[in-house]
Amino acid sequence: MPTLTVPGAELHYESAGRASAPALLLIPAGIATLRMWDEQIDALAEDHVVVRYDPRGFGGTRHDESVPFANHADAIALLDHLGIAEATVIGASRGGRITLDTALAFPDRVRGVVTVGSEPGGFPDLPLTDEEQRRFDEIEAIDPAVDAALLMRLEAAVWAVGPLRSEAEVDPGFVRRAYELNAPNAAHATDDGTMLPLEPPANERLGDIRLPALVTVGEYDLSPVLAAYDHLLERLPNATGVRFAGTAHLPSVERSEEFTSVLRDWLGEHGL
Repeated sequence: MPTLTVPGAELHYESAGRASAPALLLIPAGIATLRMWDEQIDALAEDHVVVRYDPRGFGGTRHDESVPFANHADAIALLDHLGIAEATVIGASRGGRITLDTALAFPDRVRGVVTVGSEPGGFPDLPLTDEEQRRFDEIEAIDPAVDAALLMRLEAAVWAVGPLRSEAEVDPGFVRRAYELNAPNAAHATDDGTMLPLEPPANERLGDIRLPALVTVGEYDLSPVLAAYDHLLERLPNATGVRFAGTAHLPSVERSEEFTSVLRDWLGEHGL
């Protein structure tokens, strides 16, 4: 398990592919770890060097809660460590927010951006549907110090299955996989690190990201995420949008072959 020591943390990462090939940096969703990209690695590594990692507070990464940090700085530190001058950055959910921040903070290091069910930093809090609010109230009632495992399970259910579907309607193999992806994050449920946000926030500067952008979302994702998808398509100058049918917050896992095909086609189209 390779790790990179940065101030206040040891970042868990993995890489695959030829070092001389174009680089991809994959950042997971907040309900998963770097394992969420397992289904994409072999195909992407055929013609790229593929790097993925667990941000602080997730998966196998360890961090000192007393040390403030910026997620976008950690992303670039990993590229520096591996001798990668520039990369296309691909992020799901929270990872997509880090992706956009990285493109703005380090424009000379990013060739393209891909977001999966993501809201940009500074995106306004939008009203939830009654069912979404009920599910989040249920989650917020759990003390992570008492039952972190249950908290991870309920988070995975509302996001990965979605508020408009029941588990009975979803492939049971995917449901098990979604729970497995979030389970390791129980070890971080009570982490209270100090994250330094990008200032000004990305939402105020999306027009500055003139790189090729692939913006994706699942049709059953939560209502604020669906609104953010439309917003990103409108505000990013060079964006392509894809809405994946029959999936919620993790289309790259639930519809892995379709997602990989769309991603590879887009990378090829833009020479990335």
